Amino acid sequence: MSAHMQEDPLVASLRVDQLEAGQDDAIGLALRASLGGSYDRLLLRGEVEKPRHGRGHGNGELLWSHATGPWWDRVVGLRSDFGEDPSRQWLALGVVGLAPYKFEIEATGYLGASGRVAARVEAEYEVLLTNRWILQPQLEANLYGKDDAENGIGRGLSEAGFGLRLRHEFSPRFAPYLGYAWSRKFGATADLAEAAGEPASEHGWVAGLRFWF
Repeated sequence: MSAHMQEDPLVASLRVDQLEAGQDDAIGLALRASLGGSYDRLLLRGEVEKPRHGRGHGNGELLWSHATGPWWDRVVGLRSDFGEDPSRQWLALGVVGLAPYKFEIEATGYLGASGRVAARVEAEYEVLLTNRWILQPQLEANLYGKDDAENGIGRGLSEAGFGLRLRHEFSPRFAPYLGYAWSRKFGATADLAEAAGEPASEHGWVAGLRFWF
């Protein structure tokens, strides 16, 4: 029997956290895919956003994840930014895990060409109202070490966003949701956006799906 058993089987998964549309015709997609075992996995993280006002953009990250304990993983890999603006490539190093009080945290630092550095922090929490109704607040912040006028990015805290989404899990694999999303650009990033005729702040209702397989 033991010859047919694997202590750490290979598992593949794809989770679409957000596939949504906003009241102002904005669209967004956020997904996570993984392949590997309990301790080492290959991860793919991706986001795409097309606001009503402004340029569409997205990023994809290919990462190697290694578990450093029961709650935390260390990740290292590559990130590519794409969209209507010039693309940028980065080396990525960060951590992913579950902080005290069950906050899910992703904190990643990036190193790019020409001495560019950046950081991104994302935190979310799930409030179980019932077995099927789940309220999820989410907070995200992006920081950059240098101005990048071609991409409308200023040094320092570039952008922060907050979302609050209520989903109904018809099954653990499929859940539609409604929510409210807010984002704001800061500092030189806000100045560059306004100079291009784009708003520094956006907010509104969103509706979408969360699913995985």
